[in-house]
Amino acid sequence: MDPDTLVDVRGLNHWFGSGEARKQALFEVSFSLTRGSFTALMGPSGSGKTTVLTLVGCLRAVQDGSVRLLDHELNGATEAGLVALRQRLGFIFQGHNLHESLTATQNVMMGVQVRRGVPDPLARQAASHALGLVGLADRAGYLPANLSGGQKQRVAVARALVGNPALVLADEPTAALDKDSAAEVVDLLKRMGRARGTTTLLVTHDNRILDRADRILTLQDGRIARDEAPRG
Repeated sequence: MDPDTLVDVRGLNHWFGSGEARKQALFEVSFSLTRGSFTALMGPSGSGKTTVLTLVGCLRAVQDGSVRLLDHELNGATEAGLVALRQRLGFIFQGHNLHESLTATQNVMMGVQVRRGVPDPLARQAASHALGLVGLADRAGYLPANLSGGQKQRVAVARALVGNPALVLADEPTAALDKDSAAEVVDLLKRMGRARGTTTLLVTHDNRILDRADRILTLQDGRIARDEAPRG
């Protein structure tokens, strides 16, 4: 695999269910992601976007085809191997998934502790630095209930980036945000990615942010229908 290629997917097929209820969700999906790139994965509901994301993110076992992540083949990988790779990734979800009883700092600390198991003082230092990078140093002690939607999602971005992951996987992170907040979150991911060489794969229906992607992959009925650079 080319040293600049972080993810290489070849002939990926996937099924859900068993017996007569078994249904194929992905058909011969192939693409690669280079280091530092920002790729949007588009497509209607049910097209297979989240399935691709969970397979690349080691959250689901590869059934057929090849997924190489950080020079490791995921097809046939052990659960321990998948866990070890997951710890090198960052995840962002639509609902931000913050713990309501924890402050912004404590939520971000979890991103370090889950991946690295580092002591609290070092985790707190890393979390404070990450919150500063996303412009929330003055909200470090706030609970999620006292943050706006855009601020919550920025905390989620900080949590995903705090361990310097090689790859960030984002599932509809801007869907619940207004236009300005959505642009802010995506620009932040791009800026941090370029500064650190982090690769981002973002699943979205949000046409407002497509011009910020380096590349747009469109899934249709479980197949790659288009692979293009954004217009404009």
